[in-house]
Amino acid sequence: MATEAAAGVRRRRLAAAGTSTRLVEAGPEEASTAVVFVHGNPGSADDWEPLVGAVGASGRRALAFDLPDFGETDAPAGFEHTVFGYAAFVGEALGALGVERVHLVVHDFGGPIGLAWAAPEAARLDSLTLIDIGILPGYRWHRMARIWRTPVLGELFQATTTRRAFRATISRAEPRGLPRPFLERMYDHYDRRTRRAVLRLYRATDDPGDPPPELVAALRAADPPTLVIWGGGDPYLPSSYAERQREFLPRAEVHVLPHSGHWPFADDPAEVERLLLAFLP
Repeated sequence: MATEAAAGVRRRRLAAAGTSTRLVEAGPEEASTAVVFVHGNPGSADDWEPLVGAVGASGRRALAFDLPDFGETDAPAGFEHTVFGYAAFVGEALGALGVERVHLVVHDFGGPIGLAWAAPEAARLDSLTLIDIGILPGYRWHRMARIWRTPVLGELFQATTTRRAFRATISRAEPRGLPRPFLERMYDHYDRRTRRAVLRLYRATDDPGDPPPELVAALRAADPPTLVIWGGGDPYLPSSYAERQREFLPRAEVHVLPHSGHWPFADDPAEVERLLLAFLP
């Protein structure tokens, strides 16, 4: 099944918001409803290729694109590396793709970005899937984020992060590590441009533990069908936040994968695929 799904994945460039982003897609190209995957940091559209293929093979339109200055996509001149700057880009990309209704799937920093797009567009949101992210009351930045947010220290850390150090730092924190090809691909895209974007984004973002009240109110009022998937051993975002999503999204279906870490779609891809396909209408 995985091989068949991968065979149905298409890759192309998409002109949107003053740049050319890399698009990974599958399923019916002209459908106005799509399952839209938004990656986090570090990440790119590559993160989602297996799930895009699986969703496309089920007959649905599925797509993922690089956010500006991630993957193989440059930010346009004057781009704001903020949650709302990236959310605006998501909206522009969906417009260019002719997507009117969205089943939104987000991970890591793709969560704040995707939710910032979704809050004012709640009427277009058919469902929401949160993977190791959500509304995080009381949360304060993890250690790595605090380094990135600190001037000079963040620049030094980024400049001295070698491939070997990157691989070791991430794998050491994960309950059962991550597949080597997944890690290598992440580092391949973690170039100087992306490292600068990470610093700008984190420094422009307040603690996630203080979500904008208007965003929370909009999501609670919309109460879309929601799937929450969380790695029980996530070293950055405690899995205790998984059940708390029901405080804001009462219909949330919550699954904590006890042996997974921050990237459950990489360390337990079969289970994440099963949960997502069973959830999508």
